[in-house]
Amino acid sequence: MDIITFGEKKEDIAYIRRPAVYCLMFDSHKENLAIIQTIDGKYFLPGGGIENNETHEECLKREALEEMGMAIEMGNYVGCARRYFYSTNENRYYLSEGYFYLCDIGMQINKATEEEHFLKWIEPIDAMGKLFHEHQSWAVNEAIKNQL
Repeated sequence: MDIITFGEKKEDIAYIRRPAVYCLMFDSHKENLAIIQTIDGKYFLPGGGIENNETHEECLKREALEEMGMAIEMGNYVGCARRYFYSTNENRYYLSEGYFYLCDIGMQINKATEEEHFLKWIEPIDAMGKLFHEHQSWAVNEAIKNQL
């Protein structure tokens, strides 16, 4: 099966492949979705790049502690999608390869260690319009139509 790809691949550009894992975490009533707002006003799903030889689960659990200060339980796999983009923060071209999982809320362990990241709970439809990366919006839509 082909992986859905967003963004435009520019000719003669060497993209840095960045595999990442993201969590689709709904509140107990399945009405709101957890998203992360950064200090510059961008919105992302909780999660991030896989470091060293981390498994998807190890990456998600580490990112959840860093961004939200909470433990999570990884659930069903939603899908994989990619996005070509230019990072204005890092001045680099990336091919983000996102793996998306439903996750359950765990215990609050401590404060988030990434101080410029803020946890927000919003309706999934609103999240789809706010998320910075198109492949993350795609994953929210997939979770809504296939998993809930």
